[in-house]
Amino acid sequence: MSDDPKTLVSTSWLEAHLNNPDLRVLDASWYLPTMGRNGAAEYNDSHIPGARFFDIDEISDHRSDLPHMAPPVEKFISRMRKMGVGDGHQVVVYDGAGLFSAARVWWLFRLMGKTDVAVLDGGFPKWVAEGRPVEDMPPMVRDRHITVQRQSHMSRDVTQVAAASKLGSPQIVDARAADRFSGEAAEPRAGLRAGHIPGSKNVPFNALLKADGTMKSVADLQSIFEGAGIDLSRPVITSCGSGVTAAVLSLALERLGHREHALYDGSWTEWGQFADLPVETGEAR
Repeated sequence: MSDDPKTLVSTSWLEAHLNNPDLRVLDASWYLPTMGRNGAAEYNDSHIPGARFFDIDEISDHRSDLPHMAPPVEKFISRMRKMGVGDGHQVVVYDGAGLFSAARVWWLFRLMGKTDVAVLDGGFPKWVAEGRPVEDMPPMVRDRHITVQRQSHMSRDVTQVAAASKLGSPQIVDARAADRFSGEAAEPRAGLRAGHIPGSKNVPFNALLKADGTMKSVADLQSIFEGAGIDLSRPVITSCGSGVTAAVLSLALERLGHREHALYDGSWTEWGQFADLPVETGEAR
């Protein structure tokens, strides 16, 4: 894979840059309740040297009833300053699943206008499997100024997604597993209907990954999206269960040079709970 400090970097690239004073490494491990894991506890046990823990649930909009919605700009600024992440830094985000929740934090930085941010390809599992250094001590953190300019075109709300569903543009791509998309499997969150947003296409996020948790080649990514009926010359809205794995699709689209993509932050957790919003079942047409 070719390293790109704006999308995806390899474990060897990160180890080579680990002592760069302008590098900031973030552990963004987050898990579904069904996964039985605790990101903060795992970080405390072992993490990449110098990494700070990015709490996706805490650094979110607590005014919303929906889980981990993008935080207000002021909250993002205050949390990043406390973590010593600021202007002039190259950020690398990883997670303990391989390539899962780290993409959400990559997208969040992009939403806040920060482009010098990449995901660690293969994440912590690959790092550990290769015998690279780890530590259990939190880093020494110094406050750092950060300038933020929210890029509202990178996020979509339920009204905008409903319009896209009705009009067929932009295209909506759902990152959930095929059986959840089709409505054959129940949703992990109680009270949600099964199925998908009418007119949406399905690209399960793990279809974009190799067995070792790294992202597939650009050529493979292109054929997967096109095989699912997505026109890569047109705008895309990514969606999933709660706005986490949708960001894996957003990262893959960015790798493909596709710039017109936005993420539906409320995703199925929002859409699936409102009885007046239409739901389709069955496989994508």
